[in-house]
Amino acid sequence: MEQFINDYIYKSDNPAISALILFAFYIVAAKIADLSIDKGFRRLTKMTTSEMDDKVIDFIHRPVFFTVVIIGCIHAVRILEASERFIFYSNGLLVSVLTFIWGLSVIRISNIVIENAVLKVTDLTGLGREVTPLVENIWKIIVIIAGATVILSVWKINITPLLASAGIAGAALAFAAKDTLSNFFGGISIFVDKPYKIGDYIVLDSKERGEVVRIGIRSTRIKTRDDVLITVPNAIISNTKIINESAPAPNFRVRVPVSVAYGSDIEKVEKLLNEIALSNENVLRGPEPRVRFRAFGESSLNFELLCWIKEPSLSGIAVHEINKAIYNKFNEAEITIPFPHRTVYLQSGPPS
Repeated sequence: MEQFINDYIYKSDNPAISALILFAFYIVAAKIADLSIDKGFRRLTKMTTSEMDDKVIDFIHRPVFFTVVIIGCIHAVRILEASERFIFYSNGLLVSVLTFIWGLSVIRISNIVIENAVLKVTDLTGLGREVTPLVENIWKIIVIIAGATVILSVWKINITPLLASAGIAGAALAFAAKDTLSNFFGGISIFVDKPYKIGDYIVLDSKERGEVVRIGIRSTRIKTRDDVLITVPNAIISNTKIINESAPAPNFRVRVPVSVAYGSDIEKVEKLLNEIALSNENVLRGPEPRVRFRAFGESSLNFELLCWIKEPSLSGIAVHEINKAIYNKFNEAEITIPFPHRTVYLQSGPPS
């Protein structure tokens, strides 16, 4: 191409005609590049199952066309042998337009990539999908700042005072919004560490227990068994101890303390407790329920029934049903459940 330009364009006596011919040549080259990307690369993307690469091609082939055309304009202006002032302003205008085109394209492409990535992360971690606009806006600001920096540099505008002012304004804004920023970074730490996800049952250090229903970039919402919604700022929840009852497996073990009177048949007690646990539909067969003889009490033999249930949300109803079954079965088997009682002796005598 360079040889063609030197042989057939630069040798023309009229600079305007040379510039026009060169510009037409660049338009043809731009159209060829456009068709190569739109047709050639699209055939390759049809071999994939993802639609994201097709959308990327939709957003990129036009900017490539305009890039070649603008480069042709810059090249043609140089052939015109115009004044330095004209070349400076024309190049500044053309590069600014090119920066705007590619900045817009980068934002549109990044929005597709971010949305696709956040959807995948949401399915794995339970992170709220409302984080997508936040990430898109942050990336948009970064692209805009970078584009503005390029444009100002092309126009030879000193950006040092602007950077200093932006630093001071950023520091003031960060100080004013320190709580919001701490919640934001707390949300990022939750996203990275993944201590819980939506649907998990967690217990906070302050003893609140409930199901995680929403993980936002500012706060986490927990619904208790009383259908009370608790909103905890991420800055607090990222710095407190969290007990996740649903991890690493969704199964949950319940402990049911049982006391029987001295003289009871402990083998019979153990057998009955195992049968009661296995007869409950919420109790898992594996791991098997266990009965442990824990201690000799003051007036009772203390046992503990340990069994696994399907999920933490069933712990209340499971313990309720097991306790009912224990009371009924022990009555049928004539196993005494001791309870505190007091004997009062009345002594008759003369009034004092």
